[in-house]
Amino acid sequence: MKFVMSYSCGKDSALALHRMIQAGHQPVALLTTVNIDQGRSWFHGVPDDLLAAIADSIGVPVITARCKPDDYTAALETALTQAKELGAEAAVFGDIDIEDHKSWNTERCAAVGLDCLLPLWQEPREALTREVLDAGFVALIKIVQVAALDETFLGQTLSPALCARIAAAGADICGENGEYHTIVVDGPIFRWPVAVNIGALLDFGSHKAVDITLA
Repeated sequence: MKFVMSYSCGKDSALALHRMIQAGHQPVALLTTVNIDQGRSWFHGVPDDLLAAIADSIGVPVITARCKPDDYTAALETALTQAKELGAEAAVFGDIDIEDHKSWNTERCAAVGLDCLLPLWQEPREALTREVLDAGFVALIKIVQVAALDETFLGQTLSPALCARIAAAGADICGENGEYHTIVVDGPIFRWPVAVNIGALLDFGSHKAVDITLA
């Protein structure tokens, strides 16, 4: 089956893509939503040039849905339509167990005539995080929710030891509720590691981030 991957550059979308490829399915494109005012992806804050480098290493073209908050839905549906024109039969998402996310994804796919697939759905969060690590993905923590984790986690590579620190802080090690977001720069879906620079810390009040840029 041909599919488009909703790709945030985070660990869960990377794992979902990996599973689909392992199952013999063919990605025709990655799809990433981009904040048109910032030139960075929504939610994970990946700059345009880093997104392009990640897609190049994965070897799959990327469709960017460039939008503002008030036209996010329309932009995503337009991008899904572009993927359908490339031959996609389904759109794949890395969501795990938040019902509102599943419903929203399903509605967007139905609007353009694509199946909606969630290969990680309802699996144990901790087991999925372990699978990411065991598969060899290199996931850097980009953003933390300050109510859950402090800035010392920023820029760190996810590992069993770091997961233990996350759990000790009282946070979900999977980060499914937004406790943290990652950028994956290497792993089994990559043809080569994507070199990055870890830059300045950024304070957004309820969230803190580190500027991760293409080296």
